[in-house]
Amino acid sequence: MNSGFEYREEIGAAAAGRSVLAYLADRYRHSSLSVWTARIERGEVSLDGARARVTDVLRPGLRLVWRRPPWEEPEVPLTFAILCRDPQLLAVAKPRGLPSVPNGGFLDHTLLHLVRQRFPEATPMHRLGRGTSGVLLFARTPEARRVLAAAWRQGQVEKVYRALVAGVPGRRSFSVDTPIGPVPHPKLGHVHAACAQGKASRTDVRVLAEREGNAIVEATIATGRPHQIRIHLAAAGHPLVGDPLYVVGGVPALEPGLPGEGGYHLHAQRLAFAHPATGRRIEVECGVPPGLQA
Repeated sequence: MNSGFEYREEIGAAAAGRSVLAYLADRYRHSSLSVWTARIERGEVSLDGARARVTDVLRPGLRLVWRRPPWEEPEVPLTFAILCRDPQLLAVAKPRGLPSVPNGGFLDHTLLHLVRQRFPEATPMHRLGRGTSGVLLFARTPEARRVLAAAWRQGQVEKVYRALVAGVPGRRSFSVDTPIGPVPHPKLGHVHAACAQGKASRTDVRVLAEREGNAIVEATIATGRPHQIRIHLAAAGHPLVGDPLYVVGGVPALEPGLPGEGGYHLHAQRLAFAHPATGRRIEVECGVPPGLQA
């Protein structure tokens, strides 16, 4: 049982005129109107410091808080391995199935919570999907965080992954530059996917091996859009085997799963970047799981 959590936000203009009940049920679609009605009536929701009612009308600038009581989190692998550590940096190996940061019903059962029990100053520089394993980098000082964040924005961090994809690409190497942006999702409102109005993205792909009609590929990215590799490989006609969300075209399935659901094989194998203090090139590598070895 965790200690519960407070979800806080300031109401924007887009929500003006909506009731507290309608807004919360639309924003957190994992719960029904009846569930939200019960939460509000139990006093879990406040509006500008006062207990909210289901019929209260929202206005821009109001502070909305949902005090979620403690809950039992799903069982996940509660472990990690240290790959690299110095006074500025910490790189760890995230196991498949462990969320990187709190989200989707996970609070304490996350890599961030586990890491901060030993390194309370650590700040994650990126995140990996729950079903993705491999290297995840943390900054341990504000200066390291600033330098690494700038390198990430400028595409100076090399990120190399391995994945098991459906089918065998006709070319041994190719690039995908499909833009990525938000598209509708029936449970979440929207998810990132292939989108003509999305942000520029690029993934370089190299086929490493064939396996029973499928392929193990290496994917290198400079940009870091949410779920970029899953989206781009699907956009190229080869979605990850077992992906519950993305299908051919890089868009959600007709009855899509959730981004955090597993079933696919994706591994963050290597990160390469300039050390934020010395400028020396650093390469951090995480051993490839058996299912992705070429």
